[in-house]
Amino acid sequence: MVSAGDFRNGLTIQYENQIYTVIEFQHVKPGKGAAFVRTKLKNLKTGSVIEKTFRPTEKMPKAHIEKKDMQYLYTDGDLFHFMDSETYDQIAINSDQIGDTLKFVKENDMVKILSHEGEVFGIEPPLFVELDIIHTEPGVKGDTATGATKPAEVETGASVNVPLFVNIGDKIKIDTRTGEYLSRA
Repeated sequence: MVSAGDFRNGLTIQYENQIYTVIEFQHVKPGKGAAFVRTKLKNLKTGSVIEKTFRPTEKMPKAHIEKKDMQYLYTDGDLFHFMDSETYDQIAINSDQIGDTLKFVKENDMVKILSHEGEVFGIEPPLFVELDIIHTEPGVKGDTATGATKPAEVETGASVNVPLFVNIGDKIKIDTRTGEYLSRA
């Protein structure tokens, strides 16, 4: 159990039979009345964000999120297949639970499967990936002073804005949290 007075960013709690992570918290001590904790909570299963206020002494159970390294094998229609590299057990996850978190992940890459009490609710891709450019327009010579970018398609089918000097066949490094180009690999 954790009290609202001990909230920190990134803490996962169970509240109203849902799993939330604390995005923001603020301890408020008004001049009149009792102190309270104003929070923004993100539902880990649906992704929705709610704002709630709690008394500092209010207690709720801490949610234990299990993160397991698994290998992304392949996609079969709406199902994404993953394998535990230690036990070789395979699981299939519906595309509704994944969303677009795998748009920069190639087959056979390692990801973290997030679960709570045995129920899988999300996937964490690696923070940075290196992918090949399969399609982009050629850059115009001499047009580099502006820091301009152009769209490029990577081998997973996702689109990324890259600098004008990047060409087809180049390998680039991408931040999967923001989807931004970082550098050539």
